[in-house]
Amino acid sequence: MSKKVAVVMGSDSDLDTMRACMKRLKAFGVPFEVHVISAHRTPAAAEQFASSAREKGFGVIIAAAGKAAHLAGVLAAYTTLPVIGVPIKTSMMGGLDSLLSMVQMPKGIPVACVAVDGADNAAILAAQMLALSDDGLSGTLSQFKTDMALEVMDKDQKIQMEEF
Repeated sequence: MSKKVAVVMGSDSDLDTMRACMKRLKAFGVPFEVHVISAHRTPAAAEQFASSAREKGFGVIIAAAGKAAHLAGVLAAYTTLPVIGVPIKTSMMGGLDSLLSMVQMPKGIPVACVAVDGADNAAILAAQMLALSDDGLSGTLSQFKTDMALEVMDKDQKIQMEEF
């Protein structure tokens, strides 16, 4: 059985942003679960989830949060699984505050991080991690990259037909 991806959000307000992540995981055929766990309001639940994630069949955790955005770091502190942070755009600093909260982790507690609102890339990165031990998923990712290249080449051809 393939490893699952945990998509954990600090708040249900992050759901709209994270739909792109879930859509991409589904397109790749990667099983996932979605949870709302707050690093600050439910810290015991965050610890319990991260501590038991490997035993529950997860291979990667994607953690989305805004503002203080400590969720990814808290989860990373309690697991040896890779954790990918998705900083959520905020009204105060446009997500820079969230981004810095995720990338400025202390030595020994790494968090991989994608761009602000980079939910789609988080799913792709998680799939790439899982594909290290899943040849079928590796093939799916190769086809995905081929399809992207073909799409760009098609757009280039259409532009070449334009009269400027």
